[in-house]
Amino acid sequence: MSKVTTRLANQDIVNIARQQYENQQKSKLPSIVINLPSKGLIYPKSSLLREGKVEIRYMTAYDEDILTNSSYLQSGILFDKLIDAILLTPIKSKDLSPQDRDALIVYSRIASYGSEYPVTVQDPESKKDLSRIVDLNKIGHKPFTLESDDAGEFTYQVNDTTSIKFRYTTTFKDEEFTVSGLMKNMICEVNGSRKETDIENFLRYEFLARDAKEFRLFYADNAPGLNYDYEFEGEDGSTFTARFRVGPDFFWF
Repeated sequence: MSKVTTRLANQDIVNIARQQYENQQKSKLPSIVINLPSKGLIYPKSSLLREGKVEIRYMTAYDEDILTNSSYLQSGILFDKLIDAILLTPIKSKDLSPQDRDALIVYSRIASYGSEYPVTVQDPESKKDLSRIVDLNKIGHKPFTLESDDAGEFTYQVNDTTSIKFRYTTTFKDEEFTVSGLMKNMICEVNGSRKETDIENFLRYEFLARDAKEFRLFYADNAPGLNYDYEFEGEDGSTFTARFRVGPDFFWF
């Protein structure tokens, strides 16, 4: 065996030992099991995610380095890196749907920094901006009642002659943020064909705008996820329901 090959083999052994040590140390940290908003129904039956839950560990001070990494922030991968670091279930952030991924971000924030999150909302009566505290533990899951097949896909009947299958597991890229680009990513089958050209031709020549709009509304209305509608106290002591946003300060206060 050459010296170079021997060095590579030795380095592999060192890397494996280091990874085993890190896994052993991380397994000692407290953890929580998260129920996914999708209930796992949007994933294939062969996926670990089909169980509808994943386990994450609590963050450490070392993990906070991820949150302050400007390169991760600029690249838009900060939360992906964080999820990959704290996941104990043997999956990756890229395996999660955007909806389930957002839920893990919220629950990791609760586990690491607590459930109180300051927000600004507008009072519908006075039209004034109010500073309020949201209890993240009170955020529930949106109802999710669609039935999937073994591949974690869903059937939608466009009309009497056309049915499509779509998925919720897709992650959209910037270049796909056109109406047709988004739907090309959502739709995985048209009338039994999964050919990319057939799906593209359907979008280009057959999917009427009114039908496409109805499908997008159905997709959004039935999507799994967290319910960000929250009951706030108004300026006069009455209550109102409003949707709050998660800002860039979500992990800092």
